[in-house]
Amino acid sequence: VQLQASGGGLVQAGGSLRLSCTPSGSIASINYMGWYRQAPGKERELVADITNDGRTTYADSVKGRTTISRDNAKKIYLQMNSLQPQDTAVYFCNARTVVNGLRMVYWGRGTQVTVSS
Repeated sequence: VQLQASGGGLVQAGGSLRLSCTPSGSIASINYMGWYRQAPGKERELVADITNDGRTTYADSVKGRTTISRDNAKKIYLQMNSLQPQDTAVYFCNARTVVNGLRMVYWGRGTQVTVSS
C-alpha cells in the first residue's frame, strides 16, 4: 500500500484546510485509515481515524472542528476548521491492513500544515 497525502499549506488562524490521502496498491486489504500529526519537538499523535465500518475517532484537541471522511475508493479526507497555531505540524496519513493474519502499518510522506497567528 502506498499513501499520497496532499492539501497542506499556510493558513491564518481561524482558517480551514482540507487534507486528502489517496491509497494505492492493495487497497482492498485496508481496514483502517487515519491522520496523525507531529509538531517540532513533539511525538506523533493521532488526529482522527476511520475504520472500514465507518467508526471515527478524534483527538480531544480537534473535536468539533475537524471531520474525517472517506470515499468508496478509500481515499480519506480531513476537513479542519477554526485552525489555530497549535495545529501547526506535519500531517501523516496512516493505513493498516490485515492479510492472512499479518498486520501491516503504512505511512504517507506527510504534508505540512502551518497556521499563522
